[in-house]
Amino acid sequence: MDEMRFFAVAREIIDKIERTQAENLRRVADLYARSIAADGLVHLWGAGHSAMGVQETFPRIGSIVGFHPIVELPVTYYTNVVGASGLRQALFLERVSGYAEAVLQNFEFGPNDCFVVISSTGINHVALEMALGAKKRGMPVVAITSLAHQASTVSRHPSGKKLAEVADFVIDNCTPPGDASIRVEGCDYPTSSTSSLAVITIVQTLNAMVAERLVKMGRKPLILASPHFVENEDESQRNIEEYYKEFRRRTRRL
Repeated sequence: MDEMRFFAVAREIIDKIERTQAENLRRVADLYARSIAADGLVHLWGAGHSAMGVQETFPRIGSIVGFHPIVELPVTYYTNVVGASGLRQALFLERVSGYAEAVLQNFEFGPNDCFVVISSTGINHVALEMALGAKKRGMPVVAITSLAHQASTVSRHPSGKKLAEVADFVIDNCTPPGDASIRVEGCDYPTSSTSSLAVITIVQTLNAMVAERLVKMGRKPLILASPHFVENEDESQRNIEEYYKEFRRRTRRL
């Protein structure tokens, strides 16, 4: 058996996203661009490893001002595994009804905003209630999720709904049920999870698509440059200060 077979799995998933999700990506890129051009915000939520999709979108080198990351440490920082900030607590909180609303109440959302929920499973309380809470506040909701996983599981939420059923726009990350993809003889369960590479592919594709749309709309995006590849140190400092300033201006109302 090919011990390097995850490369083939990764290529298959990325190819499937490109082949099947192109129109969904275009629709979501249009939504993002309209929000940002109208001085709105694209709010991003992800818990667990789905938070990587938030962090890959913003803030990082190449990222566009106009996104607002919402990442809660109790459901993302669990690398201690046991003890304080352990994995048990994070898994517990993802299934607690009311937690999402407590997070959403911290912010003042605007009429041109939209909301993105990144959750590969799409069946836990927090992901569902983030989407429901955003819709209640009048925002269009984007889900980046695994349709195969949701088709193979039941919702844990009292409503019985799954994330893809709640969202206005759905991008399928095309990953398998359970996420892990490689079965190794002698192991009880599969290894090599796939959702992070899929989500990163999706959000970085969207970043480029949104930049193109904003330029066409006459609203050149403010992008964070790599400090190693600008003309000089003064230009690098100017770029990052503009990045900070514009982010502060856009998020001040929150």
